[in-house]
Amino acid sequence: MDCRDELNFSGIDELLVQDVLSEYGELTRACMRKYLTQCEPRSYLYQLLADYPKRRGKMLRSSLCIATARLAGAKLEDAIPSAVAIELLHNALLVHDDVEDASDERRGAPTLHAIHGVPLAINAGDALGLLSLRPLKENIYRLGIATALRIFEETERVAWESAEGQALELGWRRDNRTDLGDADYLQMALQKTCWLATIHPMRVGCLIGARGRMPLDPLIRLGFFFGAAFQIQDDILNLEPGARYGKEINGDLLEGKRTLMVIHALRHARGSELGRLKEFLGRERSERRETEIAWIRALFESTRALHHARGVAHALGGAALYEFDNYFAGLPENRDRSFIRSLIIWVAWRSH
Repeated sequence: MDCRDELNFSGIDELLVQDVLSEYGELTRACMRKYLTQCEPRSYLYQLLADYPKRRGKMLRSSLCIATARLAGAKLEDAIPSAVAIELLHNALLVHDDVEDASDERRGAPTLHAIHGVPLAINAGDALGLLSLRPLKENIYRLGIATALRIFEETERVAWESAEGQALELGWRRDNRTDLGDADYLQMALQKTCWLATIHPMRVGCLIGARGRMPLDPLIRLGFFFGAAFQIQDDILNLEPGARYGKEINGDLLEGKRTLMVIHALRHARGSELGRLKEFLGRERSERRETEIAWIRALFESTRALHHARGVAHALGGAALYEFDNYFAGLPENRDRSFIRSLIIWVAWRSH
């Protein structure tokens, strides 16, 4: 069976996905620009912190927040400040991630630290993190103090979840952990990716639209399935990018990341191949060579690592659809509901 059939591919409207991402993304960018002021020291700080937000990202997180809020009954304008806060926090973490991973490329251009150096990039990332709190103050006047405080508490939680997930990934690489299983990867992805990419935007959207009338805890399960499918597919795309892929190709391997493919290969490789993979992962990034990537890709093929990862992503996507249909069963069929449902399918098989 084709993997798209497994995810009820007939239910996707890819044009709708792209249209809504574009529409809600532009609304978020327009509002975000007022926070990206050009003060002094411009060349050392304000130009830097505006760099990543001005690059053309997918705007998935902010769009998901807006769509969920509207589906839950909110007015469009009530969701935008929180969407801006999510986007600014996401970009702040990207700046730091790129430094920690020694990445060369982000959204089709050199990383911030590659352009300006590590110290200035870290400082700009810190400033972006602080700036992400500023739009949340608008919620006090738009949504009332009680809802605004709940959203602030949600923001504090997602920041901690992201830090803990990043610590797991960085610690595994530092200690050259080669004893990890799929459950370890999924726990890391839950914290590092799912909370900010899917769980937090949907929980905040429901808070804005329903003001406490909808339970938030089921969104952890839905967002985990949704976000983990997104992360696994993103890992696959790092090896097999589409035309619009904006990050460094094979960067995950060169950085020594413990993706689901690497964990699967470590579990199934034998003898000298296993030893060679462990030795490769144990080196510093500067000591890993592009010429070794072809050998690792061949190992992925022989151990069926890519096949395994795709299967897990598709299963998670299917589980996310089930949870979505159950959670939002009582809400009307409309454009935002169709967008979120199609987005779940799209992230599980996308080619860019």
